[in-house]
Amino acid sequence: MIQNKLYKPTDLTKEQEEYFDDIEKEMPFDVAKEIFDAQNYEDPAMRGRNSVAPMNKMGLCIAKNSAEGVKITPLGEYFLSEDYDLGKLFFIHFLKWQLPNPASRTFSENDGFNIKPFIGSLHLINEVNKLWDKAGNEPVGISKDEFSLFAPTLIDYKNIKQQAKKLIEYRTGIRSQKDDKSKKKFRVAFRKKFARSFLETSKSSEIEKLLKNLKDYGDNAIRYFRLTRFLHIRGGGFYVDLEPRRAIELEKLLATDNAGPLEFENADQYTEHLADLKQPVLPWETKEELEKIAVSLNNDVQNYIKDLKSKAEKIPAFAFQNIEKLDTEKLKHYIEELREYRRKLQELKTHFESQSISKIQEYIDALKNIHQSNNKKSIELEKLSTLALNALNDALEIKPNYPVGDDNEPTFTAPANKPDIECFYQKFNSVCEVTMLTDRSQWYNEGQPVMRHVREFEETHAGKSAYCLFIAPRLHQDTIETFWMAVKYGYKGATQRIVPLSISQFIRLLESLLEIKKQDKRFTHDGLLNLYEQILNLTNHVAHSEEWIEQIPHAISSWEKSIFVRQ
Repeated sequence: MIQNKLYKPTDLTKEQEEYFDDIEKEMPFDVAKEIFDAQNYEDPAMRGRNSVAPMNKMGLCIAKNSAEGVKITPLGEYFLSEDYDLGKLFFIHFLKWQLPNPASRTFSENDGFNIKPFIGSLHLINEVNKLWDKAGNEPVGISKDEFSLFAPTLIDYKNIKQQAKKLIEYRTGIRSQKDDKSKKKFRVAFRKKFARSFLETSKSSEIEKLLKNLKDYGDNAIRYFRLTRFLHIRGGGFYVDLEPRRAIELEKLLATDNAGPLEFENADQYTEHLADLKQPVLPWETKEELEKIAVSLNNDVQNYIKDLKSKAEKIPAFAFQNIEKLDTEKLKHYIEELREYRRKLQELKTHFESQSISKIQEYIDALKNIHQSNNKKSIELEKLSTLALNALNDALEIKPNYPVGDDNEPTFTAPANKPDIECFYQKFNSVCEVTMLTDRSQWYNEGQPVMRHVREFEETHAGKSAYCLFIAPRLHQDTIETFWMAVKYGYKGATQRIVPLSISQFIRLLESLLEIKKQDKRFTHDGLLNLYEQILNLTNHVAHSEEWIEQIPHAISSWEKSIFVRQ
């Protein structure tokens, strides 16, 4: 791991640091061994076990002292499969993840842990919604601030109702204050008192440390729990709620699982439980409940169809089936087909909405302020690029490959084996690859993978010319040199059409589109194709990659003038 720079120890010499700083500099085995030996591990095998521990704890593999090598579990095999569903993977894991568990010495019963954290969080939100509704309010889930304070500190499933009452006390207390200054004062005092009680200490340093860490714990929990598609972000991104489109599944889950941990004889038994794709048996996977889910989904789909027809949008074909005639397995398959079809309809709605002037301005503002976004920046850039590409032209389809929740909001970035976004037009096709990386790691992580994705896309969609739009905050010279070689001299025997743009340059395209829209005129994919060709044509008139990048802003300016003349 050290030799391949997958793990970087501390206290390195200047010469050893250079191997990690220079991506191209290969590390000899004797240097890696020297670095390893200098760490003076009491148990040399410990480092390897620690590195594989997260995969072990998720049930993806089995690696232990007595085992020969590492064994990939059925769950791990599913993760390695080409068509794995990240949401399903995390849902299977979180349903069974519990504290304490025999595979970990931390979060022990002696420390008060007695819960399945994911299930417990669902119960907490549900209890808060019930209490809030009982008080005569519209349930809204819980705010991210509330989640960060009360979800990570819910360590015993027996305290769910008590924790929900404390959360309501916190919420009503803040809302009862007259001004922001009073709200802040109440919030600080409540949180300190709550942390003091949770830790059973009056030491201010420990209290401050906990309160500081809780935000990170909460943010990470929300991010990973959302992957399951059972949590929904609402209220402008400030609230977390139970996913309303999974109401039937959630009702059955909460009725049959109280978030209490199971008992296991040893770590092997627990790991086997985590790794078993068939466990637990989901309480809604009966014919009766699956029929309810299918009917609910069908109604949701019909509402989308009705809405899109009113906008004169062309509705894609779908083979609707008689739900009552399907057995359990066919129902499960049909439900997944309905969800996929609903996503297509949601994408159509997104494309329609993206054509308005207000939406285009919204995308421009969001891209300009992406570094200030509260969301994970890499996911945000993929989402905004998808929306912008929808707005830019008359695409046949803009297909992002990031996983989404039932609300069609991205939950993670696109998988490594696929382009970030696939774009289909009447005259050409393209992929769009985006990254927030700006240093040399941009070249390391994006250079070869982008060219490989483009080639695979070209081969899959061979009927039309294929382009690649690459977007980053800044374009690193090594990345550009790699793309220059692919454009000028080829990748695996054939040249490629890669168009690199900075985010600010991409924004210029949207600003031009905005002006065209304000003049009540139309911009088509021919205009975008013209820009791509102008940027690629520069490589025939400049000497090297640096000059190519320097000339791209001038090409955009020339293109802007030409499209307004044609309009």
